[in-house]
Amino acid sequence: MNPIAAGPLVGLTVLDLSTIVSGGTVTSLLADLGAQVVKIEHPEGGDPLRSWGPFVAGVSVWWKVVSRNKKSITLNLSRPRGQQLLTELVDRADALVENFRPGTLERWGVAPAALLERNPRLVILRISGFGQTGPYRHRPGFGTVAEAMSGLVALSGFPDSPPLLPPLPMADEVAGLTGALAVMAAIHHRGRSGRGQVIDVSLYEPLFRLLIPYVTQYTALGILAQRTGNSFSDAAPRNLYRAGDGTWIALSATSQRVFERLAAAIGRPDLVDDPRFRDNTARVGHREELDAIVAEWMAARPQEEILARLEESGAVAGPVYDVPRILEDPQYAAREDVIPVQDPDLGEIKMVGVVPKFSETPGAVTHPGPRLGAHNHEIYGGWLGLDDGALARLAAEGVV
Repeated sequence: MNPIAAGPLVGLTVLDLSTIVSGGTVTSLLADLGAQVVKIEHPEGGDPLRSWGPFVAGVSVWWKVVSRNKKSITLNLSRPRGQQLLTELVDRADALVENFRPGTLERWGVAPAALLERNPRLVILRISGFGQTGPYRHRPGFGTVAEAMSGLVALSGFPDSPPLLPPLPMADEVAGLTGALAVMAAIHHRGRSGRGQVIDVSLYEPLFRLLIPYVTQYTALGILAQRTGNSFSDAAPRNLYRAGDGTWIALSATSQRVFERLAAAIGRPDLVDDPRFRDNTARVGHREELDAIVAEWMAARPQEEILARLEESGAVAGPVYDVPRILEDPQYAAREDVIPVQDPDLGEIKMVGVVPKFSETPGAVTHPGPRLGAHNHEIYGGWLGLDDGALARLAAEGVV
């Protein structure tokens, strides 16, 4: 059986009007920690995330994971009656999350100002490609474009390779993390002031925020960060190295003490006194020479021996994992980072566990992403007092 609802956010109610990944990540994180998230979807097809493959028995894996712990209701917000129902639902909500193109809520007559007039304690999170202000605010926002324009993609890849996009919807997911933090910051402020507010999160700015200190070093020193592959321009050694058995090892020895331990572990204590490697500044200037020494040592040994030797010495290294290796790893197992969840459609499925871990109020996964409109009767009936006849009429009118 799946666990009952738990977590530090039990009692918090969130309306999720968003689609695809960015807003869904916000509410997924909140739902994992106990918030009641009501996912509001269009009656015809629902969230487009439902159509993202791969599929298990015709059901989207993305949907099942990103929308876990949520309740699904249908509502056509382009209809006046749908807009009226949304304002009534807002009375019961602590927060509302949307990621439409700026101006959409206003066009529907449910602008943030109107919602806050209805419920002054409401926290409204708006996610869009470029934010609610600025000359690009009306451009359609997709994570790929945000990743490219954030500055991150220009730094990704090797010096002789083209820039690389991340292999996952990083802009959406980082915006989701930022949005979840912002919602809770606004809830904290509401606890002192009694007032909600509107939060404006773009897709490109959370990634741009990660580029520390590249703006400062360029404006103050004229240093333009470049693609460096797996190395790190400001510290060394830090790279991926191939072991003798063909596997890969990630190593970071960027502090002086850890570098000294690495030198001892590979049988080269002389490196510590070598002027080329004496401190981090010297090591950065002679990175390629140092990498060649470390790479030669690793290439002569299997991964298991390398890791045992480095761990014994106190050096910092780890294997490069794919999902099969993750599923075999005792650390992941001990922390329940991959959990089984019972699904009414698919039976038991495995997915990523709850992050982070709370000592007193741990979160839980109660159910995977629900069927479209599965909670219409519960929410419309329990919150708004609509009976089966009223819901049938709304369905016939295309409102739900």
